[in-house]
Amino acid sequence: MLKTMRRVAITGPESTGKTTLSRQLAAHYHTTWAPEYARAYLEDKGPSYTLPDLEEIACGQLREEELAAAEAQAQGQPVFFCDTDLLVIKVWAEHAFGQCPDWILQRISQQHYDLVLLLNVDLPWEPDPLREHPHLRQHFFQVYQQALLDQHANFAVVSGALEQRYEQARSLVDELLGSQTSMQLPN
Repeated sequence: MLKTMRRVAITGPESTGKTTLSRQLAAHYHTTWAPEYARAYLEDKGPSYTLPDLEEIACGQLREEELAAAEAQAQGQPVFFCDTDLLVIKVWAEHAFGQCPDWILQRISQQHYDLVLLLNVDLPWEPDPLREHPHLRQHFFQVYQQALLDQHANFAVVSGALEQRYEQARSLVDELLGSQTSMQLPN
């Protein structure tokens, strides 16, 4: 019998492999993943953004998560993955505008992920028109780590090359799901 569906967020600074890892994990566990809504939004609207844009992005990210959760539940899957989370919106809002809207802070305090994978900045920076701060990745990593500590989140730092990250993440998700559930999942 499968346990309650688990929600896993993959978060961290830019260019750390969040999307790659989200896709890999979803494929491995034959489940869904919520893509990073900010990417689609900014590809459509352009790389400049305002605080109201970040609020719209936050709403879009929540919708993506709800859709992925509903699909995973309909398929009877024990887990689904979120490529970023509202913590990313909070960090960017505070960095770019010196504040984060109260409703986002409140939602973060209410949101629960069974596991958060915080991706380290030990991968090389990959330039992208939507990425902004190659020299601030370590700073942002520390901001994410402190926020997760402050939230008492169940999180783990995932490091190394892409294959190492994938192996670490699978081990952590298997542990989360428990041996009975992970044994039922095809490899």
